[in-house]
Amino acid sequence: MSDGSSFFVTTPIFYVNDVPHIGHAYTEVAADVLARWHRQRGDDTWFLTGTDEHGQKILRTATANGVTPQEWADKLVEEAWKPLLETIDLSNDDFIRTTEKRHEENVQKFLQHLYDAGFIYTGEYEGYYCVGCEEYKQPGDLVDGTGEYAGQKVCAIHSKPVELLHEKNYFFKMSAFAEQLLALYEERPDFVQPESARNEVMSFVRSGLDDLSISRSSFDWGVKVPWDESHVVYVWFDALLNYVTAVGYGQDDEQFERRWPATHLVGKDILRFHAVIWPAMLMAAGLPVPHRVFGHGWLLVGGEKMSKSKLTGIAPTQITDTFGSDAFRYYFLRAISFGQDGSFSWEDLHARYTSELANGFGNLASRVIAMVNRYCDGVIPAAADMTDADAVIHAIERTATATASIAIDRLAIHEAIAEVWTLVDGLNGYITDQEPWALAKDPEKRERLETVLYTAVRGLGTLAVLLSPVLPKATAKLWTALGGDGVVQEQRIDKAWEWTGAASVGTLEALFPRIETSAE
Repeated sequence: MSDGSSFFVTTPIFYVNDVPHIGHAYTEVAADVLARWHRQRGDDTWFLTGTDEHGQKILRTATANGVTPQEWADKLVEEAWKPLLETIDLSNDDFIRTTEKRHEENVQKFLQHLYDAGFIYTGEYEGYYCVGCEEYKQPGDLVDGTGEYAGQKVCAIHSKPVELLHEKNYFFKMSAFAEQLLALYEERPDFVQPESARNEVMSFVRSGLDDLSISRSSFDWGVKVPWDESHVVYVWFDALLNYVTAVGYGQDDEQFERRWPATHLVGKDILRFHAVIWPAMLMAAGLPVPHRVFGHGWLLVGGEKMSKSKLTGIAPTQITDTFGSDAFRYYFLRAISFGQDGSFSWEDLHARYTSELANGFGNLASRVIAMVNRYCDGVIPAAADMTDADAVIHAIERTATATASIAIDRLAIHEAIAEVWTLVDGLNGYITDQEPWALAKDPEKRERLETVLYTAVRGLGTLAVLLSPVLPKATAKLWTALGGDGVVQEQRIDKAWEWTGAASVGTLEALFPRIETSAE
């Protein structure tokens, strides 16, 4: 991408029926790294996240807690979901709530537009409904219950019984868009990613699409259907529209034109909503479909998808209170191939923190700055004659800068970090081989010492810029210690290797203090 390219990235908006766990934070951090990277590349970037506050599940949770749905949503948003943004150091540009006026009014405009265009009709529907998913389930989505639910059909995701509902609702003519959707998947192979997700979606659409029930009349917690206020809009139909209502749909055409379409990051369990229902809705409204829908894998604990209902949820603060937000961000995006399932364990987190962050990157930064202070009185030296070893480091800087950016464009965040880490490993090997502590003992090798330290400082500066989207706190400290101009987040990431250093270094506390025992 070049300067001025538009990049709009979204997370799903999360249900406020409970507090966030690390599965939610995983998606948030991935979107944040992409947004930070694009900003530092000069792209016109917008990062949206938020909360989904309508639907039967929220109503039941609020009722069980003796409050109104709005009171429940307000409490969870202020006490749990907004604090998450600080816990994991997010740089989101907007936070949308589906109970906001800007959202509700424009959901109604969208719905009225589809109704007037003939894409909505009345009908009756009977089916098995999972309140946890807020979705009617097909027989293939159900499994036999066990334990207290033995003899019942339960949702394969939530392991709780489904309810047989019969309602007179409004329906969206989604079946009319099957061919257009298949053509979209064929013409734009990267529309749904990764490839396994694309194959799943294409198979689902080829098997035949039913029309979608888009209203409910059995409860009233939701956006009112504009032409029939005895119905509220189906929570998913309502929620998906946040991606356009947040950027001006129905009220600010200039903003909408500037931002839309988006790159959506979603968990694979909600892929069909985003890759089938959502583009069909947009097609019906005559609006552009998203740039991409990326269905990432699940975080597994003990071999199972993390879930509050199964008591396997881990709060982000359980990790950040011990390891810090940078380590949280690094671990989940480095240890897991983005797009695949990944298993979390405290042992692996502690091991990677120690070997890669504390011993690898953190120790490298401390050693280099300490040697410049010790051998050059803090003044960053100039380079003399360059050797092949120095040239190798400069080549790694260029290659890592270019290759990591290409990986980001493919949403391969784990590959981008791995590319940058070739410079961490390269610099550590370079210092071991060049032995600046030995060069410092020989006055005749002064020029060589200064060249080695110059090369190491320059490499550290490149790392500070390249790693700033992933490790914002640590790289800010390092950039200051290197005497860098301004703040590191304002440096061009696509030109990271062009950084040549400042006049002098400061001091640097340990970026990743050693943690002797794992937190369990």
